[in-house]
Amino acid sequence: MTTVTGPGQNPNGPGAGLPPVPSIPLTDETARDVAGEQSVGGLVKDVMTQVSTLLRAEIELAKIEVGAEVKKALRGSVFFILALTIVCFSLFFLFFAIAELLADLGLYRSASFGIVWVAMLVTAGLFGFLGYRKVRRLRAPERTIETIKDTAAALRHPGEHS
Repeated sequence: MTTVTGPGQNPNGPGAGLPPVPSIPLTDETARDVAGEQSVGGLVKDVMTQVSTLLRAEIELAKIEVGAEVKKALRGSVFFILALTIVCFSLFFLFFAIAELLADLGLYRSASFGIVWVAMLVTAGLFGFLGYRKVRRLRAPERTIETIKDTAAALRHPGEHS
């Protein structure tokens, strides 16, 4: 069994910095040569070892790829967070402008700011209520919990079937 660090095996190339991934060595032996030298049990053992290695390598590759994509997404999300922060701070000026508009329409300045404040509280309360309704609907993953319990029971008592 050999290890692969990335495409091209170049330590300074595109695969540099990647963790080693187990791989199945390719040889010049044909199936007939191997079959003549080993028993069926030995062949089955080799196949199972190679399948296990292949599955581990596929899982490791998936982890590496998903991890890289998550890092890209996190770097990109920084710009969205900055934009959201600026929007949140700019809302202060919008509400201030609405209060001043109400004052220009003839209301007392204190009354216009009070109206905007009450409108903001009502809107926040409405969104809080909607969020509460959505969160209240969350349920535990019952099927997953049930299958994990079944698996644990099967591992504790092998041979018994429910």
